[in-house]
Amino acid sequence: MNDNFYIGSKSFTSRLIVGSGKYQDFTTTKQATLASGAEIITVAVRRVNIMDNKSENLLEVFKDTPIQFLPNSAGCVNAKEAITLFRLVKEATGIDFIKLEIIGDTQKTLYPDVLETLKATETLANEGFCVLAYTNDDPVMAKRLEDAGASAVMPLAAPIGSGLGIQNRYNIGFIKEAIKVPLIVDAGVGCASDASVAMELGADAVLTNTAIAMASNPILMAEAMKNAVLAGRQSYLAGRIPRKAYASASSPIEGMAQLS
Repeated sequence: MNDNFYIGSKSFTSRLIVGSGKYQDFTTTKQATLASGAEIITVAVRRVNIMDNKSENLLEVFKDTPIQFLPNSAGCVNAKEAITLFRLVKEATGIDFIKLEIIGDTQKTLYPDVLETLKATETLANEGFCVLAYTNDDPVMAKRLEDAGASAVMPLAAPIGSGLGIQNRYNIGFIKEAIKVPLIVDAGVGCASDASVAMELGADAVLTNTAIAMASNPILMAEAMKNAVLAGRQSYLAGRIPRKAYASASSPIEGMAQLS
């Protein structure tokens, strides 16, 4: 089945995106990423070295793989910071495929500042960046981000790193109806079943980091996430049966012989 996944002009076969943070070392990062089957890995530019060739950096670690880097603006708290960061990244590396992440509450929830995100999306999209915008699970804001030029909208499932899974399934469906660009569930995935549920709800892809990096066996969890996303996508495409309040026999009773 040809079920490629498109973000802007880029095409991918895997609908799982992974992060690069919280791993014990770069070797485990690489092994888990390859085990996940993901073709995209996010990198927090302000926290992980991807540009300094004088010390170990992820670009070198992944140079012999087909993995696509997705720099993100984790650590930025307003549009000005994020815009400046991505301009520097583009100048230094040529990468214009980015995850825009602007945090409003840096102390407790790590929830995004959606107004600053909207402002930055418009500027960066106008400058030719392919913007994947991290946001809350609000269908109205999702539509506004799409209208501002976002190539994908990334609503949170739950607070970053919480592992709580999808807390509002209805909103994922509402966002899916509201936008035409890809919907990528991001943040809060705790285990493989969370990823599968996200895909069954109609998400085009899932991004997870902590659930893999902090698992007792990151490589095995990465494989589980790969299988879960694939199973969830197939289930969504196959179409679930309607929910009913009462039982429904699997075998028809019409013409069934009567016992005396």
